[in-house]
Order: sequence, then structure tokens, then C-alpha cells
Amino acid sequence: MQDFNRYSGTSDYIVSEDLQNDVNVAIALGRPLLIKGEPGTGKTLLAQSVARDLKRNLLIWNIKSTTKAQDGLYLYDTVQRLNDSRFGGNDVSNIENYIKLGRLGEAFAADEPVVVLIDEIDKADIEFPNDLLAELDEMRFYIPETKKTIAARQRPAIIITSNSEKELPDAFLRRCVFHYIEFPQPELMSRIVRVHFPDLEQQLIEEAMAAFYQLRGLEGLRKKPSTSELIDWLKALLAAGLGGKTDLQKELPFLGALLKNENDYEVAARQRSAYQRRGALASLRR
Repeated sequence: MQDFNRYSGTSDYIVSEDLQNDVNVAIALGRPLLIKGEPGTGKTLLAQSVARDLKRNLLIWNIKSTTKAQDGLYLYDTVQRLNDSRFGGNDVSNIENYIKLGRLGEAFAADEPVVVLIDEIDKADIEFPNDLLAELDEMRFYIPETKKTIAARQRPAIIITSNSEKELPDAFLRRCVFHYIEFPQPELMSRIVRVHFPDLEQQLIEEAMAAFYQLRGLEGLRKKPSTSELIDWLKALLAAGLGGKTDLQKELPFLGALLKNENDYEVAARQRSAYQRRGALASLRR
């Protein structure tokens, strides 16, 4: 347990105590850390923060729907070998010239411990996680073309993110330390905003967050605005010179920075219209 409590967050990534502990437990146990949470809550950025804090290189494996497990281990470039056999080039009798390690392969072969991010694992085929069980357990894999085994010289810290597009197999989940990133409460969100806008007036932060959480609370939203969208919204407000010059809860300017589909835009627009009508009526009564 010598690595326990080594990670404590970085100046540009505010980490909760629970998440900090789960990162350190995963490192101490030598198990992958599976991270879930709403899009935009910092799942991918966590790996960057861990790498910086632990002073390790970061290797990123971005998963697509067509990604296969072997892609992260190694690739055998048969096309290049065929071309070299026809037109000259490398020694085609040496197959190692045509073996290229994937991100996990690079991590296993590295002389120093690294951080590996397997990003959005749920985008791949349902069998993808099961195809990595042995490699993640044993930290080694066999290359039949060269009859060689690549074994981890230093056990990497592996962080896996998922947006819950697919259910992950139980056998895979049993091998992971799991953490769900809860959406930040206002106190933590205020600290996150301060990281990005250290000189922002406190009144503007409070007004923007009140409008933001009010928007997230609207019924009928299909995708609630996330932390990253709040940051973008604040940048838009500052760029337009609106900071402190408008009632954000009433006007909700630049909705397109916060909401990303037509249904949610219409829900918020109706709320904005109703809020403005109430304000107009109140003015008439006065």
C-alpha cells in the first residue's frame, strides 16, 4: 500500500476526497479505475490530472465503435511488409519490423510507470472489455507473430471512462475499482469556476450559478448542461461584456452555449418567456 494517498489533485483540477481516495486505492491495488458520470463532469481530465500530479507520462487510447482489444496491444502491418517484399525496404524476414505496439503495449514496455486513459470504453463492441480481461489481470500479452511476450516492466495506472451507453460485463467490473462522479454541488462548483476564472467577481459567479442550477432543474430537459458548458457560458458572457450587466436568471443569454438540442432549447426558452412575463407584470403593478 505504499502508493496510497499519493494523488491529491492538481491546481487546475478540483478533486473530491472520495475520488482522490478511489484513485489511490486503484493504484495501490494495481487495478483499473472505472469512472462514470454525466458528460462534462471531468472524467477524461482526471487522467491528465493524475499524470501531472504523479509526474508520469499519459498514454491515451480513444475508443471508437470499430476499436478492437488487440488495437491497444499491438498491430501487425501486413500491408507494409507486402509492399517492402515487392518494392524493397525493411528486412521482410524480420517480422518485428512490422509490429507496432498499441497504447497498452507501450505502457507495458515503458521503463517508468505511466498513466493509461482508456476513454469511453462503452463505445466499443460489448465483447471488447471481456477481450482485455487477461491482459489487465496479468499485465502481459503474447505476440504469436514474433513468439514473444510483452510483460509490464512497471505496472501502469489505468483509468477507464464510460458514459453508460452500454452495460459493461460483470467479469470486467469485478476487476475494476469503480467511482461515479456526482454532479458538483454549488460549493464545489464555485471552486471549479475559480480555477478557470480566478479574477471573476463573486457576485457574477453567484448569479451565473443560480441561473445555471435553475436551468438544470427544469423538467423536460433531455441533456442537462454540464460543468464544461457552464465554463463556456461564462466565457461567452465575459466576451460579450455582459458580466454584472443583466439579470441572468431572467434573460438566460447565449442558451446555445448551455443547451445542445432543440427540445431543451425550447424548454428553456419557454421558461425564459414565462420569467420575463412575470417580471413585466410585476413592473406594471408597481
